[in-house]
Amino acid sequence: MAGSEADPRGPVAGPAGPRVRAMRGADVPAVLAIERRAYDYPWSERIFRDCLAAGYTGLVYADGRPEAYLFLDFGVGEAHILNLVVDPGRQRRGLGGLLLETALERARGRGMETLFLEVRPSNGPACRLYQRYGFNEVGRRPGYYPGASGREDALIMARVV
Repeated sequence: MAGSEADPRGPVAGPAGPRVRAMRGADVPAVLAIERRAYDYPWSERIFRDCLAAGYTGLVYADGRPEAYLFLDFGVGEAHILNLVVDPGRQRRGLGGLLLETALERARGRGMETLFLEVRPSNGPACRLYQRYGFNEVGRRPGYYPGASGREDALIMARVV
C-alpha cells in the first residue's frame, strides 16, 4: 500500500538552514544525477517518476538543488525505505541521518510499528549509519543487487519506530 502525505508543519529545518521537503517532479533530473553519481546500477528516471505517481513519500534535502533524497512507503503497521541517497560530494555531513530522522518521524506520525530497509553488505558507510540509528539485521535477500561480478545479497534491516 503506497501513501503520500504533506507535512502540515512544513519543511524540516536542517543544519545551517537547508530543508527537507516533499520531492516534486521538477526535482527528478537533479535526483537522477545524484543517483547516477552514487551507484553503478542506478534507478532509472522512469522509476523515480513512477514512485512519485504511485504516491510513495519522496523527500529531498535541498539548499536550492537537491543534495540527498529518500523514498518511503507505508503499509499496514510498517514502513519501508525504498531508497536513501546522499550526493557523494555531500556525504559525511549528517544529511543521511537527517533523512533517517525524518523517515522515523513520518512513520511514527502514521502509526507505524517498524521501519525496514535493504542495503548492500559491501556498503559499509551505509550499514554503519543504519546501525547508529538503531537498525538491526533481520534477514537477507540472496542475489538482490546487480554487481560487476554477479549478484550481491541485500541485508534486510529493521528497527522499531
